Amino acid sequence: MLDIKISEHLKKISQSSEAVKNQFYFSDAEFFCGNFESCQSFDDPLLEDQFEKTKGLIHKYQNRALILLTLTCASYCRFCTRRRKVSDIEKGIISRTDIKNMLSYVRAHPEIKELIFSGGDPFTVPKILKYALKAFSNLSQIKIIRIGTRTPVSNPRLVSKGILSVIRKSKKPIYVMIHFEHPDEINKKSENACLKLRKAGAILFSQSVFLKGINDSYEILYNLFSRLIEIGVKPYYLYRCDPVKGIEHFRVDFAKEINIATRLRKNLSGLAWPLYVIDAPNGSGKIPVPLEFWDFNRDQFNDFKNDVKEII
Repeated sequence: MLDIKISEHLKKISQSSEAVKNQFYFSDAEFFCGNFESCQSFDDPLLEDQFEKTKGLIHKYQNRALILLTLTCASYCRFCTRRRKVSDIEKGIISRTDIKNMLSYVRAHPEIKELIFSGGDPFTVPKILKYALKAFSNLSQIKIIRIGTRTPVSNPRLVSKGILSVIRKSKKPIYVMIHFEHPDEINKKSENACLKLRKAGAILFSQSVFLKGINDSYEILYNLFSRLIEIGVKPYYLYRCDPVKGIEHFRVDFAKEINIATRLRKNLSGLAWPLYVIDAPNGSGKIPVPLEFWDFNRDQFNDFKNDVKEII
């Protein structure tokens, strides 16, 4: 069961925004499958635990690795893909010894060129994040580092001077991937956090998830993606919500998602348009979803291994 944790920043926004409130406050719906047709849901649909090579390091795709620096966040999203483990703070503690073990693994696999720091939220553990950034930046094989965070939304104060300093000094491109789900999350504090990251040299992208009753609306997503590009954040991915136990009530009808994504593509600029994908269960990769410009089978798709998968 995912713990409940909500920052003061989000509590204030939630007083006037049901869309934000419903992302972070517990609901009894987490105990039930609801109207989710097949109820095919999983604890670990992306098979991350299976591909963990040493504590905190997941190597699933050949040229990149995922590094989980913590299992805590500034606030816990109720639709979290890693809700099976996020909020288990003690289990998620990463030490310098763990980082050294990860370094050894990466050195032994020169095909790894890119690292994704995630969690939990790496910005909640600034000391280990700064240590990891410095350590991995010194590897000549590493060309790109990504950091997944939601702190500009959940607690902008955690975009600290120390983290900004390390990003500023990095000789490798640092891409910061920020989760934004609704226009109500964008305010002066979140804008300022993004501005600080940009001034430090970070390249900003956003990731969003279709969420029933929160952003499953053309107008809401049009406003969100338009605002993001205005504050220097490029919309990157628009996900179909993962089939994770406890979050079935957030999943949107597939046909509705396709229709909304099609309308967005017709009306947004290319800069503001994110790629609409399914992060396929069983670790099959992020599969682009065709839009209504094409006639296609909406019940099946082929994953990266060319295996046929059923839409869940």
